[in-house]
Amino acid sequence: MTATDRSLELITVAAQAAADKLAHDIIAYDVSDVLSITDAFLLASAPNDRQVKSIVDEIEERLNKELGTKPVRREGDRDARWILLDYVDIVVHVQHSEERVFYALERLWKDCPELELPADAKATRGKGAEHQREQAAAEAEDIREFGGEVL
Repeated sequence: MTATDRSLELITVAAQAAADKLAHDIIAYDVSDVLSITDAFLLASAPNDRQVKSIVDEIEERLNKELGTKPVRREGDRDARWILLDYVDIVVHVQHSEERVFYALERLWKDCPELELPADAKATRGKGAEHQREQAAAEAEDIREFGGEVL
């Protein structure tokens, strides 16, 4: 069994919406052979809670506007560290970068086929690690600038 055309359509629109809101490390898996409850997972992350919420809102709006569908369930809004959108055919996970590293959902689904995504979504691969390096360099520069004192 493979993901349906409808699932692939939902994944494509959701991935593009996430990329447009500058999500990091967007990836999608066909989980239809191992799960009976959904066809595909879309994973994306962002470096802060506000951006996680913004990405989720954009995905929800675009799927509703372009494909006329709404999630049957939305979880994780309170803390905005990991928000899940369940569309039955697909499940979207948008995580804070720290949660993405900690839970490492890619390890769970690495044996599942990866789904083709729009070029903009593919271009986000490695952005999370790049952002972390930039943050670490900025923090090191701040420490040097203030004579080694940690502020």
